[in-house]
Amino acid sequence: MTETTPAPDAGDLPAAIGRPATRALTQAGLTSLALVLQRPRSEIARLHGVGPRAIRLLEEEAVARGLVWGGPG
Repeated sequence: MTETTPAPDAGDLPAAIGRPATRALTQAGLTSLALVLQRPRSEIARLHGVGPRAIRLLEEEAVARGLVWGGPG
């Protein structure tokens, strides 16, 4: 499995965010982009393994899918 290969339980999270970010999100119960987007950016960014690059990639993927990050921050 490479750094951009998603974990089996990663749902539709973009593989480009990397395994550490994917692992952090799935361990927090956030197994889909829709679930991530319901939480504030600041909360997601506090997860160990989720850095500025992962946040940017999640935002870009949301825009590409026509979704909006609903949580403040």
